[in-house]
Amino acid sequence: MTAAGPDAAGRLDAVPRVPLVLGPTPLHRAPRLSAELGVPVLFKRDDLAGVGLGGNKLRGLEYILADVRAQGCDSLVTGAGPQSNWTMLAALACLRHGIEPHVVCYGSGAADEGNMRLHRWLGTDVRFTGDPDRVSVDAGIDHVAAELRAAGRRPYPVPRGGATPLGALGYVRASLELAAQLEEAGEQPSALWVATGSCGTQAGLVAGATLAAAPYQVTGVTVSRPEAECRDRVRELAAGAAALAGLGADLVTGLGEPTVLAGWAEPGYGVPSAAGQAAARLVAGTEGVLLDPTFGAKTMAALIAACRSGQASGPQLFLVSGGAPTLFTGAGP
Repeated sequence: MTAAGPDAAGRLDAVPRVPLVLGPTPLHRAPRLSAELGVPVLFKRDDLAGVGLGGNKLRGLEYILADVRAQGCDSLVTGAGPQSNWTMLAALACLRHGIEPHVVCYGSGAADEGNMRLHRWLGTDVRFTGDPDRVSVDAGIDHVAAELRAAGRRPYPVPRGGATPLGALGYVRASLELAAQLEEAGEQPSALWVATGSCGTQAGLVAGATLAAAPYQVTGVTVSRPEAECRDRVRELAAGAAALAGLGADLVTGLGEPTVLAGWAEPGYGVPSAAGQAAARLVAGTEGVLLDPTFGAKTMAALIAACRSGQASGPQLFLVSGGAPTLFTGAGP
């Protein structure tokens, strides 16, 4: 059992969830990359989570789908960009459990590639807002949900990225899984690196690290939102997840200030960076692990820079969050 003790795991187990993740996902050392960087690096492989081509979003979907069922809803409405890993995994998880998925994307259309090709192959109901602003998805989700209600359906709307306190519980649970793996491996990393977009994954990891008395600092690398906005969202979602799990006010107050690094999102969300592409090639060439260009590659670029500048001390842990379909788009390698 982790430093949090059996009570913490028991409280989490009391929150309903639909099993989706084939866990525990692997934790392994990256020896050739470590030799290249001069710092020990470990990978937590949530790209191997099980449904579809895997990915971090499955952890939050376990709790979200359980709530869909509990509320007697027959459909789920969510959205993001045309190449969203979140919407694809949400659609697959819904279909697997007899729930009808509806997806709203910003923009006016998308090429038949990557995640969008999979949506069209599955027959997912995908709507476009006609507005290039990502925020337009929020109103689009509300509109589709209202349309379904008017038709006598029972939709369950979920914000972009599944970033809710309930969804963040997925990585609170993952933190306990990780703590047990690190203890068995005899590893004590000083930092856990994760891409931060909608902020739900980092929020769950922050709450989970506090709960498990983890030795590492959760370091988020923003790939879209401003740094200050990310910190606020992570703090709010982490506190909400801790409260939902009944983990106590002491955990909420002990969360501290989230660590979010800026400067790696350019040239824009979903657009590959030169540093990210170089980082992805290095990881593929040394460890045979593929990183997506939007999240994983840019986050790895930040980790590599920290190692080579001497800012990263001690073993470093990297969450491989998935996103394989985006490798087969114009933004891919």
